[in-house]
Amino acid sequence: MSDQKYNVLFICTGNSARSILAESLINYWGVGLFKGFSAGSHPKAEVHPRALQLLRSLDLPTAGLRSKSWEEFAKPGAPVMDFVFTVCDRAAGEVCPVWPGQPMTAHWGLPDPAAVEGTMEQAQAFRDTLRALENRIKVFTSLPFAALDRLSLKRQVDAIGRMRPDASEGKAS
Repeated sequence: MSDQKYNVLFICTGNSARSILAESLINYWGVGLFKGFSAGSHPKAEVHPRALQLLRSLDLPTAGLRSKSWEEFAKPGAPVMDFVFTVCDRAAGEVCPVWPGQPMTAHWGLPDPAAVEGTMEQAQAFRDTLRALENRIKVFTSLPFAALDRLSLKRQVDAIGRMRPDASEGKAS
């Protein structure tokens, strides 16, 4: 891969929590080299309020975040993706659209923080999810893309998806 700006799409079923958090995080940690996007196979009507609240509390980007269908990124004229990562198990098992440009794909599944019951418990689940995604994205954005061939890069992005959610500390700590 060359010294280009890489487009990264994060997919989750509802596109209201995990994929939204990942989009914001890659736009923060990968500024200048990566452009993040998110989408869902069955998008909710809106972004989960707790996701937006958490991102704002950490001064992470929220401009333009919205719940949208993955079909937007399979249409002619859509940004061509270099990477597509599923962040929930349900979306990983669904038949995805054919992505123009044959992007590299990987599964970075995490539990749904929106499914957690209880106000305090759900708030903690969102923080834990953000921290896990942040750790993975920081590792991903620090890869030596120019020095890796496609197979080596694929092994690396797959390994990132297998990282324990509590692997290291980040901005959300």
